[in-house]
Amino acid sequence: MESPNVVANLLGLLEVRIKRGHNLVVRDMTASDPYVVIKMGDQKLKTRVINNDINPTWDNDLIVSVKDANLPIKLTVYDYDVISKDDKMGDAEFDIKAFVEALKMPRLERHPNGTVLKRIQPSRTNCLAEESCIIWKDKQVVQELCLRLRNVATGEVEVELRWINPPGCKGL
Repeated sequence: MESPNVVANLLGLLEVRIKRGHNLVVRDMTASDPYVVIKMGDQKLKTRVINNDINPTWDNDLIVSVKDANLPIKLTVYDYDVISKDDKMGDAEFDIKAFVEALKMPRLERHPNGTVLKRIQPSRTNCLAEESCIIWKDKQVVQELCLRLRNVATGEVEVELRWINPPGCKGL
């Protein structure tokens, strides 16, 4: 059980759904066995391994405790290897500042379902492969991201963000 101080410093929980990968690099003979690791501050979480697939569908929900919305989230794709060290298949980074700003908008519940709250364009300073929209969907703020992997020839990972306000936390 976490101490009350830890909960008091918590802004909330971020559900990071690692949806799927596209056109990932081959690290074994004909394919790869990819999995994703995300890091935010001192937290590190990972998806399950998808065997022999360079276009995997993970649909894994990873829950990150957010204490500082200014910290970026680092995403790295690895190829699982039984015998040797796992091979890196690329990485990306994204921040949640715009997402957190959208959460703080007044009277969100008055927006019709599907309302786009904010659009973020791909740029040299982010890893977006295409425009990312923050949407009011099913009474929640949701952000869809398609991240282009860095330090590798090819590959993208689709991610979806949702916010969770646990009881007793400071909140936004």
